[in-house]
Amino acid sequence: MTERDPHKNDEVTKFANDVYLDVSFPKQSENYQEISDYLEFYGDYLSSMSVFDNAWERYLERNQTLSSSN
Repeated sequence: MTERDPHKNDEVTKFANDVYLDVSFPKQSENYQEISDYLEFYGDYLSSMSVFDNAWERYLERNQTLSSSN
């Protein structure tokens, strides 16, 4: 959700904006497999799973940075 931005149009931002609108998306999940499975079945707004993989890497990096600063 931190990647949402109405003014940017890169793939990850578009994905984040679409996920925000998907009321069934497991937004609170931190489990890669659960989210990946959901997107495989219901993520028709996702052009490629590589977009999700890129977003997941950003998520992990951001969480690692936040954990390191605490």
